Amino acid sequence: MMRPGLTADGHRVRLPVRDQLLAPFLDDLAVAYTEDADTVGRLLSVHAAHVLRLNHAQASDDMPEHERSMRAAMADGTREALLAELPAEHQADPLLGPDEAITFGTRLTKLAGHIRHTTPNRNNR
Repeated sequence: MMRPGLTADGHRVRLPVRDQLLAPFLDDLAVAYTEDADTVGRLLSVHAAHVLRLNHAQASDDMPEHERSMRAAMADGTREALLAELPAEHQADPLLGPDEAITFGTRLTKLAGHIRHTTPNRNNR
């Protein structure tokens, strides 16, 4: 379970996504690449091209909406193909049981309450 904490200055709640979710994802992607460099490399290249085309479509004022939708679907498709190359534990969003969800919510609430009661400017956004 992800353990939220306070930032060093104590003014924000930090969710350690990079350490607990992204780092293992990157590790698994690297392993998948070493196991089948040609396939994963091609998927990464094609996905990058689709993402760049989608970025261009989203930034373009005169791009038709159907074109944006098609480019988004292409990027989604290659993203799904890449995710399918990862181990099973990265195939789905992390799920919390009732007790874990309550513990997570309680910890977040306690940290936010601490910030609210110790920070002079309570309007932190």
